[in-house]
Amino acid sequence: MSASEVRVRIAPSPSGYVHVGTARTAIFNYLFARHYGGKFLFRIENTDKERSKPELIEAIISAMKWVGLDWDEDIVYQSERTEMHSDFARRILDTGYGYRCFCTREQLDEDRARAREAKGPLRYNRRCLGLSRDEIDEKLAADVPYAIRLKIPEGETSFHDIVSGDLTRSNEELEDFIIARSDGTATYNLAVVVDDHDMGITHVIRGNDHITNTFKQILLYRALDFKIPEFAHVPLILRPDKRKVSKSRGDKDVLMYREDGILPEAMFNYLCLLGWSPKTDREIYSREELTEIFKEANFNAANTIFDEEKLVAFNHDYIAAASDHDLAAMVAPLLVEAGYTTKYWLETRWEYLRSVIGLLKPRVKRIPEFVPQAEYFFTGDFDYDPEAVAKQFTPEAAGLLSELADRFEALADFDHDTLQDTLNALAEEKDLKRAKLIHPARLAVSGVSKGPSLYEMLVVLSKETVVKRMRRAVEYIGKM
Repeated sequence: MSASEVRVRIAPSPSGYVHVGTARTAIFNYLFARHYGGKFLFRIENTDKERSKPELIEAIISAMKWVGLDWDEDIVYQSERTEMHSDFARRILDTGYGYRCFCTREQLDEDRARAREAKGPLRYNRRCLGLSRDEIDEKLAADVPYAIRLKIPEGETSFHDIVSGDLTRSNEELEDFIIARSDGTATYNLAVVVDDHDMGITHVIRGNDHITNTFKQILLYRALDFKIPEFAHVPLILRPDKRKVSKSRGDKDVLMYREDGILPEAMFNYLCLLGWSPKTDREIYSREELTEIFKEANFNAANTIFDEEKLVAFNHDYIAAASDHDLAAMVAPLLVEAGYTTKYWLETRWEYLRSVIGLLKPRVKRIPEFVPQAEYFFTGDFDYDPEAVAKQFTPEAAGLLSELADRFEALADFDHDTLQDTLNALAEEKDLKRAKLIHPARLAVSGVSKGPSLYEMLVVLSKETVVKRMRRAVEYIGKM
């Protein structure tokens, strides 16, 4: 495939936020373009005045940028191309591929009601196709509003789909659909065809719920004598209840996952594997690797389930692999917001924050989880876990913590191996299992019973803090 041929696009409408299905389709188009050295374009389909919400356009752009997409040309706004759409609607009318429809909404509703009662097809009955020239001229002279319909030819329409293979549909199943409304504006199918042709789109990669539209659009391409692009209708992303992921059902806006602490790299990687496969057992890939191996032959035809738990598992891997610096930049404002510290304090102790992040990240699945786990690194005024207190804070533990605090305070080197050797030596002297010291020590310095490696945690906290907190715990036990 020639690199110069490939031009693909993503074309969301601002009738709602970007859900994962739209983001996934955008990623497929992006990777396809990048793999073949082509162009990835961005169009906002905002001609539907009733459903479009201008305030959502910026949110859509932000979502695409957050996922990690960049496009090659200026964003195309469909609403700025309405005159061109109308010109092509008139061309279809003038060349005889279309005709004027003067039917009122009431007439169309009555026709459908009768067809429903008769259990017949709910298609337009072509009432206006049989109007004579005189009848048409009379209505035009009287300024009767009209829409423009495409006249569906006899026979069948076929196309080869990159995902599903050869597809054919009898034209008898298609009604003469409206391509331009009575106000002159184009409907979805005509606008898409005109814009894709004008933008030089060579491959249309979209959800398989658009297959019905594709048959209609191919007829429009032929009526306008446009070159027909190649189509790839990728599987839909379904909810766990097997229904299509949809903004109308309240499924999450992609940017909500950012607020939930999902990294964009994890989202990109996970979505890429919904409906496409690298044909290996490996799951974690960088964007560069995905670009290199992305081929249309690896699209899957079956619909796929969006599993948020699986996404979180991907996110856990990406957090573990991320740099401490980058994670610290994300976590810092959350710590300030939680009231654990101040922006100034963190800026002057950035290495400390990075050390905390490095210690905690193997245990974190979402970015906000750093905050509760990091609390004791920024304040010693914490409450002890009651269940852990009942198990670990015994009179015997108080004596052991007091002696361990003294030994820690006397150390010249406060590092992992020295701390471990010191605790082990005390346990051996007392003929105790190390757990008898480890668990009370962890509870004393952190207030909780679980966390990262004890000795690494003690090193990060510093000798002064550790000794102070152990003696605080001894006092607490004495008052129980």
